Amino acid sequence: MDYTITPSNDGMFIILKVKGNITRKTALQMNLEAHALGRQLKIRRYFVDVTESKNTDKPLEDYELANSDMRQTEGIDKQAWVAALVRPDDHSHDFMETVSKNAGLHLKLFTDPDEAKRYLMETVLPVR
Repeated sequence: MDYTITPSNDGMFIILKVKGNITRKTALQMNLEAHALGRQLKIRRYFVDVTESKNTDKPLEDYELANSDMRQTEGIDKQAWVAALVRPDDHSHDFMETVSKNAGLHLKLFTDPDEAKRYLMETVLPVR
């Protein structure tokens, strides 16, 4: 698996581009790095492009990632808003969206990049 983490050109969100299979362990590591950059730049919106990746974990691992790892790991912004861009034919990320929402996290899947970015820009975030 390979990934890059960069701020958007306008500095409004962090872009995380992922290639390859995603697991609970790799997802947590990527999130920690992305949230560290977000904290440094005072950005709380994340555009995650997983159009070239697949979630290979079982549902229990997705559940643990959302309910334990993302909720309890220091360095994760629990109030971050995340728009994930997925391929229309890839449903491997669907359960992660559901368990994240149930855990109080703000993750929404999109198949249209413009719609995902609009969602991020229209979100009113709490002040840190």
